Amino acid sequence: MSNLSVNAIRFLGVDAINQSNSGHPGVVMGAAPMGYTLFTRQMHVNPEVPNWINRDRFVLSAGHGSMLLYALLHLSGFKDLSIEELKQFRQWGSKTPGHPEFGHTVGVDATSGPLGQGIAMAVGMAQAERFLASRYNKEGFPIFDHYTYVIAGDGCFMEGVSAEASSYAGLQKLDKLIVLYDSNDINLDGETKDSFTEDVRARYEAYGWNTEFVQDGTDIEAINAAIESAKASGKPSLIEVKTVIGHGAPNKQGTNGVHGAPLGPDETAAARENLGWNHAPFEIPKEVYADFKENTVDRGRQAYDTWVALVDEYKQSYPELGSELARILEGKDAVEFQSSDFPAVENGYSQATRNSSQDALNAIADKVPTFLGGSADLAHSNMTYIKSEGLQDDEHRLNRNIQFGVREFAMGAILNGMSLHGGLRVYGGTFFVFSDYVKAAVRLSALQGLPVTYVFTHDSIAVGEDGPTHEPIEHLAGLRAIPNLNVYRPADARETQAAWYQAITSKSTPTALVLTRQNLTVEEGTDFDKVSRGAYVVHETAADFDTILLASGSEVNLAVASAKALESEGYKVRVVSVPSTDVFDAQDQAYKEEVLPNAVRRRVAIEMAASLPWYKYVGLDGAVIGIDTFGASAPAAKIIEEYGFTVENIVETVKGMN
Repeated sequence: MSNLSVNAIRFLGVDAINQSNSGHPGVVMGAAPMGYTLFTRQMHVNPEVPNWINRDRFVLSAGHGSMLLYALLHLSGFKDLSIEELKQFRQWGSKTPGHPEFGHTVGVDATSGPLGQGIAMAVGMAQAERFLASRYNKEGFPIFDHYTYVIAGDGCFMEGVSAEASSYAGLQKLDKLIVLYDSNDINLDGETKDSFTEDVRARYEAYGWNTEFVQDGTDIEAINAAIESAKASGKPSLIEVKTVIGHGAPNKQGTNGVHGAPLGPDETAAARENLGWNHAPFEIPKEVYADFKENTVDRGRQAYDTWVALVDEYKQSYPELGSELARILEGKDAVEFQSSDFPAVENGYSQATRNSSQDALNAIADKVPTFLGGSADLAHSNMTYIKSEGLQDDEHRLNRNIQFGVREFAMGAILNGMSLHGGLRVYGGTFFVFSDYVKAAVRLSALQGLPVTYVFTHDSIAVGEDGPTHEPIEHLAGLRAIPNLNVYRPADARETQAAWYQAITSKSTPTALVLTRQNLTVEEGTDFDKVSRGAYVVHETAADFDTILLASGSEVNLAVASAKALESEGYKVRVVSVPSTDVFDAQDQAYKEEVLPNAVRRRVAIEMAASLPWYKYVGLDGAVIGIDTFGASAPAAKIIEEYGFTVENIVETVKGMN
């Protein structure tokens, strides 16, 4: 029976890829026994409640092999994935896109395809499970008790992000993480030995992982035994499984010719004969469905029913924690955070927004027990430390400060995994210039609709003496270009609190907070509530104003000072704070016209970053005081002056527009 079911997986993949004339059959054919073993022997999932929080997670890090996952989900009874959907593989509007997409296809636990990130997200899932188990599990009540499984290929282990994340997972001793390595010695361009010759298992042992080896990738019993051994190891585990890419395709197996191209009719016919698969395309024997029903569907349903009864009893035995758990199971935060929970901010108060951010996140941490995060070895510069607690590790699992080390990319991907798991609010920090290192993970946060918060400090040339390597220029424009990402550059402590509030209440959009090292003064006109509109008026001379100054972050103070100087010379000036261009752009046209009336054409935008994004607000007849070159090393005040961020330069710019 198992051989019949494994071949069903293989040929669902082959047939769908042939019909699409696009895809990667090699991994499907080679890794099918691994997928079968996981779904029928190990994993607890319930297709009727696909988002069950205590299900085992499965991440296909080698996301190009998506038909492997779609075939497994179809055979396991996930209703979104009918045979008709498999026939629409890679077609417009289907539930079977070229790479798995979380939130688009029910049963997909993570968007994968950018190699290596799947492993890193799985690390986050395992850490989320451990934290929630530590908070909510009681003797006799294993409310959170599940594993995270990964199938990854050679390319995943070549990518640096997997090394960063795996090193971190070993440090954290995340023993419910099991990675199956589809070791087939073939890359897209040829043999793996031409680019990758290291001993992967030895590397993972050095990380502190348990490792296992399965010589025959078609031996289901051996694969299952290796998983059982991994579970007993007390460490995260890597299981290297030697497979043959394109197993069963007699003329192409074991070559890169089967990696990323359909088999075609002749090789498909040969594979059918070679493997004894005497069924038409997309025809699956009823015995295969019966196999999955008994060993995946029924087993998963029973596990779910047992768990539901356990949760009901738990709520009676531990009512306070049970109340938090009930909210989590509804997809809410364990405790709701209110804007009134922030400390009061007075006009004229001066503080760096990174410090204002620390005050805000500690207020959130005091209220929300499932709010946690950390920094890439910069917590005391990013001001991302929860003051009441120490560092989280295997011996202090409930601490909420995470030391990610100098692993920016892995930090972002791990945060994505924690958010994907559910039940947590997470954040991570680094210097803004190093957002380049984490950007690929930020993009996946946005693509997956994950409300992760990124804290980026040292936001401009005001970094000063550290010089151009540490002074972000193009970074704001780059992040603002990512769809479904809200980028906030707050002007003061009040706007910083508001930005954090938007982040902590977001349901499906990540947030980037871009914060200063230097102090900023709280302006009388800044408004907590209006930050939710992205831009608003903070200062105005008169209703018949003739000039608009727009600014974000630290330049709002400068814009207000410049407006007052212009007013002394007879100009009537409106100052608009723009904490988030993304949020402002999403407002209706009436609000945009209210803030930036089209009739007022004398406009100057001021921001210590690339000028590009601002022309959509000032137009071709407006002016932008920005930076379109790299920074310099000097005291901050000197750099700011040399780059023209002075009242005098702004006044002269406005005068020159008459």
